[in-house]
Amino acid sequence: MPVLVTGGAGFIGSHLVDALVARGAVVRVLDNFSSGSWTNLAGHRGHVEVLAEDLRDVTACRRACRGVHAAFHLAALGSVPRSMEDPATTFAINVGGTANLFAAARDEGVRRVVYASSSSVYGDAGRLPSREGEEGLPLSPYALSKAMGEQLAAQFGRSFGLELVGLRYFNIYGPRQSPEGPYAAVVPRFLAAAQAGVAMEIEGDGEQSRDFTYVADAVEATLLAGGAPAAACGRAYNVAGGERVTINQLAARLAAEVGSEVPPRHLPPRAGDVRDSQADLTAARQSLGYSPGVTLGEGLRRLWAHGMASVSGR
Repeated sequence: MPVLVTGGAGFIGSHLVDALVARGAVVRVLDNFSSGSWTNLAGHRGHVEVLAEDLRDVTACRRACRGVHAAFHLAALGSVPRSMEDPATTFAINVGGTANLFAAARDEGVRRVVYASSSSVYGDAGRLPSREGEEGLPLSPYALSKAMGEQLAAQFGRSFGLELVGLRYFNIYGPRQSPEGPYAAVVPRFLAAAQAGVAMEIEGDGEQSRDFTYVADAVEATLLAGGAPAAACGRAYNVAGGERVTINQLAARLAAEVGSEVPPRHLPPRAGDVRDSQADLTAARQSLGYSPGVTLGEGLRRLWAHGMASVSGR
């Protein structure tokens, strides 16, 4: 029986598809390609079934779930700033689309759904490290949409007996993450700027901190959630790298890795962002067996080496 990956042509999703195929799984991908790329799946043509359809289409979700024994739901409309500009579309995809996927999984007899949540659900909680059960008020429509996704999962578990496991990803980075566009994540943006010899642009004073997670660790946690015992279901877990750094420190590390001497440029702070973020990984270790394997320094070196290989054609 196949496994389903929604958002499987995207950044994290395509890395998950790679890992599943390497394990011998038959994979079906549901992706509307609004941000995903066919290039990310090019190595699996003929081995992965691709449905180029949208989560907001109930029929598409049912078709995607038909005959599937497990689903990894990674499709979403990301970005805090985008959600501040267009909250309605964020809710339509992240909440309405997730409800469609969960309902389709229920109706088609999918055994387990692992779904992507976000560290943003901690909102204004303030306490570090962030622990499951100590969430604050969401600071953006994106954060609220992810919190609502967790509530949907809890309701589907209680009402219909679905096995659902949520993963609160903390600032995932790695190869295939696009540096382009107004909503690009900070690591690829900084790397692209350093490579181009221009200033990295830092929102605010740069002393806000994040817990960055290399994509291979996020994939490992996702696979562990797919195979975890039933007792692990019914809740969401932190998935992170376990190391908190400021944005200023991140910029300095990347500049040193690339050999850039161009000083960063500071912009006004971004609305909706949390000030500091760091994960407590106790629950993920105990229930999923997850521990991060790639430090931030090693992850940045891998990303830089991958970028250099891509540029040189190796």
